[in-house]
Amino acid sequence: MLIIPVKDGESIDKALKRYKRKFDRTGVVRKLREKQHFTKNSVKRRNELQKARYIQYLRDQEEV
Repeated sequence: MLIIPVKDGESIDKALKRYKRKFDRTGVVRKLREKQHFTKNSVKRRNELQKARYIQYLRDQEEV
């Protein structure tokens, strides 16, 4: 459970914004979406390798 202490004089909008930001950082929604369907281990590995290649490509482009 997320607990957001509201400071004296702080508006509800600001506290709600802090809550939403904290909720996004926990990754709960992302985990729920991943669990909606099964992904084979070979597909997961392929996606990881593809992401690693893309990140390496971006780093190589920065050096040029």
